[in-house]
Amino acid sequence: MVLKNKIIIIIVVLSILSCNQAKTKSVIEVITVEEMDSLLQMEKVQLIDVRTPQEYAEGYIEGASNIDFRNENFEELILKVDKTKPVAVYCAKGGRSSKCSEFMKKAGFTKIYDLDGGITEWKFKGKNVIK
Repeated sequence: MVLKNKIIIIIVVLSILSCNQAKTKSVIEVITVEEMDSLLQMEKVQLIDVRTPQEYAEGYIEGASNIDFRNENFEELILKVDKTKPVAVYCAKGGRSSKCSEFMKKAGFTKIYDLDGGITEWKFKGKNVIK
């Protein structure tokens, strides 16, 4: 009987802990073009374009720094970004920025915004790019 009570208590505690974890905001948040636009206007966020320098030269979101995800020194370069401040990342369509976000999460970044659809979606929605 004592063992059964201990098992029930463990199950209840684990359930409570898992519920609390589900309620906390994720380190990575995939955001829409509209949310990115609002974020860039309201909050101090570090904006990182993870496309190649050639893609970046064709047009980028104002204020973005270019750190090429495919660069052999990518990890070293991205770790120079301040981990304690929010970071927004984007690429062409969302694949590279998603991988970048996962790397940054594992590296200890506290808040990462990933633009859903990348700069392709940004342009499609009529948002401005710098050339």
